[in-house]
Amino acid sequence: MNNEIMNQENSLKLLFIINPASGNNKRDWNKLITNYFSSYNYTIELYHLTKNCSVKTLDSKIKRFLPNQVIAVGGDGTIKMVAECILQKNIPLGILPAGSANGLAKELKIDEDPTKALDILTKGNLQKIHITKINNHLCIHLSDIGLNAYAMKHFKYQGVRGMWGYLRASLKVLWQNPIMEIEMQNDEKAFKIKAEMIVIANGTQYGSGAIINPIGKLNDTHFEVITIKKISFLEVFKMIVSHAPYDSSKTEIFQTNTLSMRSKKRVHFQVDGEYIGKVYEIKAFLIPDALQIIVPNAL
Repeated sequence: MNNEIMNQENSLKLLFIINPASGNNKRDWNKLITNYFSSYNYTIELYHLTKNCSVKTLDSKIKRFLPNQVIAVGGDGTIKMVAECILQKNIPLGILPAGSANGLAKELKIDEDPTKALDILTKGNLQKIHITKINNHLCIHLSDIGLNAYAMKHFKYQGVRGMWGYLRASLKVLWQNPIMEIEMQNDEKAFKIKAEMIVIANGTQYGSGAIINPIGKLNDTHFEVITIKKISFLEVFKMIVSHAPYDSSKTEIFQTNTLSMRSKKRVHFQVDGEYIGKVYEIKAFLIPDALQIIVPNAL
């Protein structure tokens, strides 16, 4: 889909879901949004998430307001929460990046500059993307077990945010992360594997810019599973800098529509930057064309 989404003759209803706790950004989003749309014939509603706000509460707000667009103002966790409320409802999702890493926004090339991001809402294109359901959690971008999920646990509870906070959390767990022993089943076969980290990927890169899944596409018909058997400086260099092909003895990728994994011991698990906890089992499946997102250019 490559359709311009708006013109100023139409009166549309836009609901902005603002997470004031996202990232370390102190921007006045109320002022930025209202000033930007002051010359537009749109009805604007600003809704601030509270600490205990649930998907059910947010869903009720959306049903009462009946918006033409819902815009998540926050990071990947905020986007995930909003997406759960509009999944397969034909309501476009807009994104104003305001999180610590903004992984999905970077994936979609949505600028972190507020005015440029707001321009996308009025001049961008609609794009349908797939999502995965993982242990009943919605995953739009990236989920994983092992090292990164363990780092996300530390990141969640430490005081330092942003990229430096994530790096600090990663260094804390780098030498503490045990090798996982995993029984795995995809569309084609069952097998056993040992790994330090396993990623279930719709997109290609983390918010840090590290390209973990060079063959990923958000609008195709499968997701990727990246098994990192051994963390090495060279493989990390490939992800961050050179983007050269992986060494299959250390990092392997396959594509599938379904996945089940069982670990010998409980492992750390995160979805779209949200630490979930420790689990024995992972079950994932693809939902095609599940979400309409407003993007600067068609994928």
